[in-house]
Amino acid sequence: MVPSPPGISPAQRFRFEHYLPVLEQRGIRYKIRSFYTMNDWEQLYLPGKVLKKAFFVFKGFLRRIVDTFRTIPYNYVYIQREATPIGPPVIEFVVRHFFRKRIIYDFDDAIWVPVSSAQNKLAYRLRWFSKVSSICKWSYKVSAGNQFLADYALQFNRNTIVMPTVVNTKQQHNTLRDQSKRDLVIGWTGTFSTLKYLQMLIPVIQKLQEKNDFTFVVIADKDPVLPLKKYRFVKWNKDTEINDLLLLNIGVMPLHETTIEKGKCGFKAIQYMALGIPPVISPVGMNTTLVAEGQDGFLAESENEWFQKLERLLADADLRTAIGSNARKKIVEQYSVDATSEKFIELFT
Repeated sequence: MVPSPPGISPAQRFRFEHYLPVLEQRGIRYKIRSFYTMNDWEQLYLPGKVLKKAFFVFKGFLRRIVDTFRTIPYNYVYIQREATPIGPPVIEFVVRHFFRKRIIYDFDDAIWVPVSSAQNKLAYRLRWFSKVSSICKWSYKVSAGNQFLADYALQFNRNTIVMPTVVNTKQQHNTLRDQSKRDLVIGWTGTFSTLKYLQMLIPVIQKLQEKNDFTFVVIADKDPVLPLKKYRFVKWNKDTEINDLLLLNIGVMPLHETTIEKGKCGFKAIQYMALGIPPVISPVGMNTTLVAEGQDGFLAESENEWFQKLERLLADADLRTAIGSNARKKIVEQYSVDATSEKFIELFT
C-alpha cells in the first residue's frame, strides 16, 4: 500500500521499487496498490481546487477499503508512510488485527512531526501525525531510512532496522562525471518543498561568483528564480534525471537543523556521490555519517566554510575527480541496490 502510482514518487522509486526485480527473482509475488490515481496525483499539489482534491481523497479511501480485503491471500502487507493520507490508522488496524497480516512499515522522513503544506493547508488539519507510533507498534517489522528515524521507531517496535534510501549503480546511476571540462557548474536538485534551503546559500554563491566563473544550476519542479550572476533552471524530468545531474561538477545540500531535517536520508548527496560528483553538505542528521570529511565529500556549516570548500573544489579538477571517485566507491559498497538487496529481502522473513 503506497501513496502514489509506481514510477513517480522518489520515496517509492528509491525505497522499494528498484527492489521489485529482486522479489521476482526470489519467487515473491506482489501487487502495488496506490491511494491516488495518476491523474489525481498530478493535480494534488496544484494550488486551489479544494473540492476536487477532497473528491480525490474520497476515491482513495474507497479504493483502500477494497484493498484491505484484497490482502486476504497475502502473507505480508508493505505500507510506505501510511495507508491513507488523513485520518486515524483504521486500515492498518484492520489489516493487522482483523486479517492478522504481517505489516512491513517503511518511512524515510520524520512524518510524526506536524508540518503544514502551503498547497494543502486543509489536509494538515486532517492529518493524524500521532498514528506513526501506532503503526510502528502493530508492525511485524519497521524499515526506517536512517538511525534517527529508527531510534524513534524503536520506542514502539524492537524489530526495527535501518534501510537506507539507495540507487541502482548499474542501470541508472552508472556514469561518472567528467571533471576535466572547463565550464564549471555547482548545482542542487530537489522539490518545491525543499527550495527554502537554497536561501542559506545565496550569499555564498553570490560571493563565489564575484571571483569564480561558474553557473549555479537548480534541478527541480519549480524555478526559484535565484538572484545570481550565472544561473540556470532545469525542469526535473524522470527521463532525463541522470543526464541533468551530470551537468554538475559539485553538488550541494544545505539544511537547517531541526527534527524534520534530522529525519532526512541524505538522498541528494547519495545521488551526487553515485555519479562521481563531490558533495558539499550541511552536517545535519545522516549527512554526518554519509560523508567522510575531505575523502568523499565535505561538510560545511558556516558561510565561511561553505565558501572555502566550494572554492577549493572549483579550483582543483584533480581534487574533484579524486573526491568523486571515492564517493562513487562508497555508494556502490554501501548505498546501492546490489549492496542492500539481501537486507530488503530479510524484511519478508
